[in-house]
Amino acid sequence: MEPTIVQCAEQPYVGRRESIRMTEFARVADHLPTMFAGLARRGVPVAGAPFFRYRMIDMAAEMVVEAGIPVAGPVTVAAPDFTDTLPAGRYATVSHVGHPDQLMAVTARLLDWARHNGLTWDMTPTPTGELWGCRIEMLMTSPAEQPDMHKWETVLLFKLAD
Repeated sequence: MEPTIVQCAEQPYVGRRESIRMTEFARVADHLPTMFAGLARRGVPVAGAPFFRYRMIDMAAEMVVEAGIPVAGPVTVAAPDFTDTLPAGRYATVSHVGHPDQLMAVTARLLDWARHNGLTWDMTPTPTGELWGCRIEMLMTSPAEQPDMHKWETVLLFKLAD
């Protein structure tokens, strides 16, 4: 694991948001095929890897998580889908190849690395959990092309405070 800091530009995306418990995460992931199919039917070009954006995190209770697909520009969608933009700025990032179950440990190591290096996140503690400016997991491997989950690549991108 070799975290780095990168500068990212704004990125428009189409998303779908869910309030879930961690055990219900598959419900969020299940939205991606439907969203991809809808974009393809309308001829909307995809501009990057799909991702999960964690908006509000309370591991003991509910989290607000989005399934998102980057698009090349503004697009109109129907509910329950929505459009938004990932913010520009500095992000701490790390790439992980392995089973998605390992991402909690990878995330903990990234958080420790940032703390050790004096970095702070674009995150605000609230009574209902941590409100993140932008914390995403990008899915670099298509499950349809690589069925072995131990070979999946995921990139974590967590926005740093300005």
